[in-house]
Amino acid sequence: MSCDFSGTLLHAYLDGELDAVRAAEFERHLENCRECTATLGAAESLRSSLQRAQLYETAPAELRKKIRSELKISAGGASSSKVAAWRWLAAAAAILLVTGVAWFAVPHFRSMGPESASSVTSAEVIDAHIRSLQAGHLTDVASTDQHTVKPWFDGKLDFIPPVSDYMDEGFPLIGGRLDVLGERNVAALIYGRRKHFINVFVWPTKESDTPIHPPGSRQGYQWVHWRHKGMEFCAISDVSAQDLNELARLFTQ
Repeated sequence: MSCDFSGTLLHAYLDGELDAVRAAEFERHLENCRECTATLGAAESLRSSLQRAQLYETAPAELRKKIRSELKISAGGASSSKVAAWRWLAAAAAILLVTGVAWFAVPHFRSMGPESASSVTSAEVIDAHIRSLQAGHLTDVASTDQHTVKPWFDGKLDFIPPVSDYMDEGFPLIGGRLDVLGERNVAALIYGRRKHFINVFVWPTKESDTPIHPPGSRQGYQWVHWRHKGMEFCAISDVSAQDLNELARLFTQ
């Protein structure tokens, strides 16, 4: 049964635009509506994520200094052809600068495995996580029941991901969805941690099992990855690295 409350009302509540009566009415509604609670949580998480994200890179000071020094032209001593040449040099330097910064700013996450020539980067994982936090994108199947979520993937992927509910350990299952990383379809399992969401991306691998790798961190997000029983996992969220390691350990038990 769909919720009678509109998305406009939900966002008005989130932005503090409702009067006290309407806000109290909506809060009472949230106590019994899982759909609105999940949507509101996703919107709050997306807002905080976008505020924390630093979607830019600053060139190293030494590189900026070197380029500026090379672009200096002695007053009154430069011909028009020399100026044109320096302009071309400046343009080429700018292109090299942007390319170099982009390469180092997007560290490679790891190889997808021998079955794919593509690679997954941390930027792809972060983008997929942020994209999922948009309203209506978090789950394709919303359920706390692992026996509902796991069969849902049957026929939609060429593998079935392991699905468990860890509510007793503080990581309730919220649902699952299909996603894409490194040009291949992967399963995304969504878990809650207090008021935060954790995406656990899963895909098959032919490589050996590994322990949980040290966490990575970028743009306010942490992630950990590991391989276990023919599957590769990557868990990402804005929760602490300790929380992610705890969830990863549950998957490997």
